[in-house]
Amino acid sequence: MMRKFPRLLQDLLAVSALKYPRKTALVCGAHRLSYGEIEAQSNSLAHWLVNADVCRGDRVIIFAENSVESVIAFWATLKANSVVCLIHPDTPAEKLAHYLRDTRATTLIADSGLLAKHAAIFLQAGFLLNIVVCGSLPTDAGHRRPALTHFSQAVAPGGQAGPPTQHNIDIDLAAIIYTSGSTGAPKGVMLTHRNMLTAAASIMEYLKLDDNDVILNAMPLSFDYGLYQMIMAFAAGGRLVLERSFALLPQVLARASREAVTGLPAVPTVFALLSQFKALDRYDLSAVRFLTASGAHLAPTQISWLQRRFPGAEIYSMYGLTECKRCTYLPPEAINRKLGSVGIAIPNTEVWVVDENDQRLGPNRTGEVVVRGATVMRGYWDTPAATAARLRPGPLPGEVVLYTGDLGRFDDDGYLFLVARTDSVFKNRGKKVAPNEVEAAIMNIAGVLEAVVTGVPDEVLGHAVHAFVVLDGSSELDEKQLRRACVPLLEAHQIPSKITLLSALPRNRNGKIDRLALAQQ
Repeated sequence: MMRKFPRLLQDLLAVSALKYPRKTALVCGAHRLSYGEIEAQSNSLAHWLVNADVCRGDRVIIFAENSVESVIAFWATLKANSVVCLIHPDTPAEKLAHYLRDTRATTLIADSGLLAKHAAIFLQAGFLLNIVVCGSLPTDAGHRRPALTHFSQAVAPGGQAGPPTQHNIDIDLAAIIYTSGSTGAPKGVMLTHRNMLTAAASIMEYLKLDDNDVILNAMPLSFDYGLYQMIMAFAAGGRLVLERSFALLPQVLARASREAVTGLPAVPTVFALLSQFKALDRYDLSAVRFLTASGAHLAPTQISWLQRRFPGAEIYSMYGLTECKRCTYLPPEAINRKLGSVGIAIPNTEVWVVDENDQRLGPNRTGEVVVRGATVMRGYWDTPAATAARLRPGPLPGEVVLYTGDLGRFDDDGYLFLVARTDSVFKNRGKKVAPNEVEAAIMNIAGVLEAVVTGVPDEVLGHAVHAFVVLDGSSELDEKQLRRACVPLLEAHQIPSKITLLSALPRNRNGKIDRLALAQQ
């Protein structure tokens, strides 16, 4: 029986399939699947998983490109009462082996090419019971242990209508999502059904999503920003246009035009790339009604360009962490008067800042950002010490809140401005330097497209300020001119000692700037 109100994450798909069984839910490559087809195939795969001894709470790893199979596998895993763990297809062998050991996954659903590439790792995972292959099976598939099953066989109708019996409740785990590891070894963020339902509902509320929306997602589903595009599109009864990445930009834009995309989510570096794409005007993107940016704040120059290029669209600059999905958003009507802000708390969430003594701070005082609400993670998988460092007692007895590790301050109107991560602040000449503040100033210089600032150990200064800058195609600025332009914008200890001009900034698999790679230059 269908529950009147969604209690588990997979209920979102089930409700939309009941309301819109023949409506196109997913466009991916040459495939167009209706809600009814996704519901039926995910039900079949869920029954296969249960019959293959996947038990309640078992972890299922999906190691695949953005594809029809990865979408169906995500919902099927939840319906089998198990926990989904999406791994980026470009994950190197050593890290992949860590994820397998860490989760002790009993089942793997993987692209055939990735399976062949990492066969030795999977064969060494003694706890792995099942492997479902998306693509061609190896010739020795029947003799392998664990045995390999083709995806089409696993989703073949088995005569059982509906999903398996649901045993989970909303506080059970739905997913383990690994952090990017930009500040250390990746940790598995444990998210319950309640966490993910609450986050989706909150974001859908301020984006005003409905069944007319068509959302383009070219970010990996293993990246929570990308994953939630699918969850929210299906929850709204809209359509998801799923691409593998933004690498083939003409192909992505052509699809966005044909499908009359209304929602365009991306990280700021992608919007910077778009602004430099000379052929952008060839594509009809007039249906876009909203753009969202997360992963870093939008620079004023990026906001100005987006407003010119998409004059009828609302622009949402957002801030969040995998540990709670989303913390704040900047309402579109405030974007010009609150430049540099990441906005206000999302619906059904509280955000404040505290000093080193854990005392709440008033306006215009910098402290660590704290988040309270049902989106806050259960903790880090099998890492109690790291969990205790991030989840600490909240205002009410028995509750915990998330200490983000980010420094920020609220202005007099209650808008949050991020300053830096607590572990990225460094001292120059005995004074603290927050990289975010220096980056924001540099990106206000005409001709600058992107900027990243790091601290380099220095015997005299403590840490010297090193800026990596990407100029737009029309700028002829050199390093000396850039440094002179910084003087009226920054305090003396914030002015870069060294500026390196780059044609592009290195990025990680999720499109975020790879600060570790820059530090090695």
